Amino acid sequence: MKKKYTFIDLFCGIGAFRIGFEKNNYKCIWSSDFNKNCQTTYEKNFGDKPFGDITKIKTSEIPNFDILTAGFPCQPFSISGHHKGFEDTRGTLFFDICRIIKDKKPKVVVLENVKHFINHNKKKTLKTVISALEDLGYFVSYKILNASNFGLPQNRERVFIIGSRNTFFNFELIKFRKSNNLDYFLEKNGKHNFLKKNEYTILNDKFIKRQESGLIFKGYRNKNGFKKGIRKNTKHLNRVHRQPNRIYSSSGYHPTLPSQESAGRFFIYDEKLKKVRKLTIDECYKIMGFPKNFKKHEKSGEQYKQIGNSVAINVVKEISKQILDQKLLDDKIIRKYDALENLKIQRHARV
Repeated sequence: MKKKYTFIDLFCGIGAFRIGFEKNNYKCIWSSDFNKNCQTTYEKNFGDKPFGDITKIKTSEIPNFDILTAGFPCQPFSISGHHKGFEDTRGTLFFDICRIIKDKKPKVVVLENVKHFINHNKKKTLKTVISALEDLGYFVSYKILNASNFGLPQNRERVFIIGSRNTFFNFELIKFRKSNNLDYFLEKNGKHNFLKKNEYTILNDKFIKRQESGLIFKGYRNKNGFKKGIRKNTKHLNRVHRQPNRIYSSSGYHPTLPSQESAGRFFIYDEKLKKVRKLTIDECYKIMGFPKNFKKHEKSGEQYKQIGNSVAINVVKEISKQILDQKLLDDKIIRKYDALENLKIQRHARV
């Protein structure tokens, strides 16, 4: 019988990391999230209530584990530019991740953040995170991954930072799987919220094309929006530039589901019905990889916020599989400390 490796789920949200890792037979033994509504949803699905404030956690109260996962917030770092690694993280929530890593020494660390984290504060934040993990004894690699390359019809790019006490995680070995178009994921029957024809404008066919991202911009809602300062005959530009007013074709992918859109204003042009409608909440969860039986929060606003804050499960599932395949959890540690010290010297060139 294969060993079941353990992990803890920090900033766990509603459990996307947990679902992705459990699909590859890992066992979650501890979780934490400050948000009360996320705690409610998480407990409803997994039977465990996450610990609250990470800054109040005593590492002695956390059981030993093999992997640490964290979709940590991009909290501002007070960086002086000295790149002191672990010491530079003080005063941030990331420091508490480092504090746990320092005491528990997991074999692998998996972190996730928004795409623009890489360039935050002229890349100083990323350099601090990498140097902190290296100071704690990890080989660190990172890459931006898009959910659309993992069988989900959403242009959702996120950076994954992986540290291993064994050797580098090789992102080049990840197996990609292009997604079917949004049409494939839509509910055939259901209570759909359609717009009336006078509430939207569809572009002429000659202006419609599939973008490199997989998105097909189809038109916009006829919302007035801001009027002051708009030039004559450019009202449509005002409508188009506001994300909640944009309409995308179901023959392509959907843009990133944002956490700020608690009203769920995600409009698509259903190519089969030839009508404009909102994505249903079930469709939103489906294009993030959540199972059909996932229990959602009772409030619709929370449902939309929670899914927008979540992680694409298919991406996490592949990463967790690669951790096994690349033998990063083997007990035999093959790295040499002098090699790691040399990496620290070269970190600025790599970032």
